[in-house]
Amino acid sequence: MRDTSATCASEQDGSYPRPQLVRPAWLDLAGTWEFEFDDANEGHEAAWATAREPFSRSITVPFPPESPASGIGDPGYHHVMWYRRFVTAEEVAAVGHQPNRRLLLHFGAVDYRADVWAAGRHVAHHEGGHTPFFAEVPDASAGFDIVVRVEDDPRDLAQPRGKQDWAEQRHVVWYDRTSGIWQPVWIESVPRQHIIHLAWRPNVAEAQATLSIELSERPQPATRLRIAIRKGDEALADQSVTLTEPHTVVVVSLGALRNGQALEDYIWSPEQPTLLDATLELEVPGQEPDRVASYLGLRDVGDDGGRFLLNDRPYEIRGVLSQGYWSQSHLAAPGYDALRTEVELIKALGFTTVRVHQKIEDPRFLYWTDRLGVLVWEEMPSAYEFSAIASVRLVTEWSEVVRRDSSHPSVVVWVPFNESWGVQQLATNARQQDLVRTLYHLTKGLDGTRPVISNDGWEHTRSDLLTVHDYENDAVRLLASYGTPDAIRQSLDGIAPSGRRTHVGTAEEQAYTAGRPVVLSEFGGVSIKPTTGETWGYRHVESHDHLEEHLAGLFAATRASDGLAGWCYTQLTDTAQETNGLADENRIPKLAAGRIRAMVEGTEYIPAPAEQIFGRDEELRAAGTRAARTSHRA
Repeated sequence: MRDTSATCASEQDGSYPRPQLVRPAWLDLAGTWEFEFDDANEGHEAAWATAREPFSRSITVPFPPESPASGIGDPGYHHVMWYRRFVTAEEVAAVGHQPNRRLLLHFGAVDYRADVWAAGRHVAHHEGGHTPFFAEVPDASAGFDIVVRVEDDPRDLAQPRGKQDWAEQRHVVWYDRTSGIWQPVWIESVPRQHIIHLAWRPNVAEAQATLSIELSERPQPATRLRIAIRKGDEALADQSVTLTEPHTVVVVSLGALRNGQALEDYIWSPEQPTLLDATLELEVPGQEPDRVASYLGLRDVGDDGGRFLLNDRPYEIRGVLSQGYWSQSHLAAPGYDALRTEVELIKALGFTTVRVHQKIEDPRFLYWTDRLGVLVWEEMPSAYEFSAIASVRLVTEWSEVVRRDSSHPSVVVWVPFNESWGVQQLATNARQQDLVRTLYHLTKGLDGTRPVISNDGWEHTRSDLLTVHDYENDAVRLLASYGTPDAIRQSLDGIAPSGRRTHVGTAEEQAYTAGRPVVLSEFGGVSIKPTTGETWGYRHVESHDHLEEHLAGLFAATRASDGLAGWCYTQLTDTAQETNGLADENRIPKLAAGRIRAMVEGTEYIPAPAEQIFGRDEELRAAGTRAARTSHRA
């Protein structure tokens, strides 16, 4: 059982699975579970959900069975799988559960379709491999069984899957799959009436923040909510409201923001990631209060004159694409601290922004981008066919994604589609254009505070940023295409460098998008030529020295542009057979971290001792330096 402070949510150790709605006592159910593949799909008829016979295998949760970390390590086709774990009475008591309270069982993400039984009763059904769900556990005090049945059909192309391969063997830029439970499973005890969801929407200009809150049931008369917001020891707000509806919006005044000369002390940015702590206390007649902790960051994003704006000022997007994939654990992080290390690596290499590609990241990753200061582009994993069922699945799951993450100050851009995946005929197919514009407008309706990119990199309908993917690896030609606004217009009019049209849809949509800030949201993709075997990269170079020379030219070209609002390099780390990372699959940079940072920022490089490897452990740092030097000489 972990005891998480309920008074300072902005300072966590990174283990809490839902970092913006924190209760002090919870239990992580990670570890060994019983496991069974059900390739014959006989488990339902055989009543596996309530059978007493143990499953024949064990798995380490939350690692997917395809991954070595799970203890299974089977990347083949398996359509159905089952999990079981017994939660003891002692574990239930450890989270403070008592009569007249509710015990909630949470799943961070299960890919793709899950049915859950607790204490022999079916308590949850959820579809969508990247979003959370929970269920109330009946008769929990004496302990209970959890049984989970998962369906994840690798060949269902209408299922949003991102970079998970539909073929049995990984190929090109698609990777071994992540099926089943791949984010935390955990329990907490709550009062009968409790908060199940909250969202913050800051308004710096009006010196206020709007809190949207959802309760577990319709409130009784005289139910009140107290909200307190602090910056360190400074009290910024303390107000109480009566709740009459299960969904309520509360406007919280933040008077300190009215002093324009002191405003910078409260604003969130990558350079100064200031977070405000919030405590909420739900007071219900006849029951103990529900007390939760949260946090928020105050910042605005927008555009003007072809520039991306952060807090009303032009802000250059220096981005890197991240797959969020580990060789031993696939889309699941190998541990919660690895998520912090990933964010630290991004910052250490000089990037202000990460484009999380074809993955909805663990909320604990977003906690660290909030706390350490990295801008995030959040992108929906694609389906690979266009159909009615694929459209319904995308709309449903993307809505859950926006609902889950709309309070994170680091999330600054929404990306529902990438490179026309799943809408391959977008340029000419009216129905596919309708789907893309529907997702754009739905996203604006759910959250109108951030830019939305309709289809990153390729054909755009209406889009708030005009993004382009170009893997031209000649720095002179790259600068010629994007060095000035006129050059950019010439490059993107008609057929873009990708071989696709940039603008599709109505004349109004095309005119609007043409006037948006331009971001080169994929470029580079440089890999060192392997000595053995096949690897993927958009460009291969012969050695680390050639890599350094090549990267210096590419980054210099993008920095020299007068027409780009920013750029995003492909990619942060090697991922399976895709070896075009700035770091290898173990997160060790291929060049000195300081050298990469200097190229990214356009600053002078001053070598520092033992900086060939990124990491905090000095022994590992020294070992990594030796390994990097040996590899470099080879």
